[in-house]
Amino acid sequence: MPYRPSLVLFDLDGTLVDSTPGIWDSVRVAAAGLGLPPPTPAQLRAMVGPPLQDGFATVFGLRGADVHRAVTAYRAHYSAGALLDVAVYDGVPGLLRDLRAGGAVLAVATSKPQPFAVRVLSHVGLLRAFASVHGATLDGAVRHKDQVVAAALAAHPAARPVALVGDREHDVLGAAAHGLPCVGAGWGPGGPAELTAAGAAAVAALPGDVPAALAALDG
Repeated sequence: MPYRPSLVLFDLDGTLVDSTPGIWDSVRVAAAGLGLPPPTPAQLRAMVGPPLQDGFATVFGLRGADVHRAVTAYRAHYSAGALLDVAVYDGVPGLLRDLRAGGAVLAVATSKPQPFAVRVLSHVGLLRAFASVHGATLDGAVRHKDQVVAAALAAHPAARPVALVGDREHDVLGAAAHGLPCVGAGWGPGGPAELTAAGAAAVAALPGDVPAALAALDG
């Protein structure tokens, strides 16, 4: 039987990078533009992870044209520079390096628009670690985690999928839609409790704990 390299998918925001400063600032700008009260800390935390359209609808209760207005205001501010207000989590570069050295193929599956994801990864020096980057489309036709996971799996048919690494329940559920386990990124804003409740196969406290979790799943 020919060798099939393992395929490991990664979420972006809250898993590879801490992107909360730029996201939160952009949410505040969008809320102000619609005349909404300043977002609460809980609302800001809830906006990191889910598709943008869904976040404004569920977190702020917006509907129809107001969702579109909020997304437009958010993206205008975010794409002007806020998207680069990110920091790579400690231990992530070493994690990616070790997985690649072990023969794994790495890909990104994020609900962030694909062009924004590529800009962020390039800015922080992580783009070359990934064989492909899959994200939402700007028109919103593709935005849910199961959709971007499907695109990532289709892009690497010769590889053997092992898991998605992500920090929110959306990651767990999006992976499960394709029969793929999720290793929870416990260091992200979602937190271990959310990941466990959603059905994560394992929760890694730190990036350095991910290889052992993946090995247990792949064993």
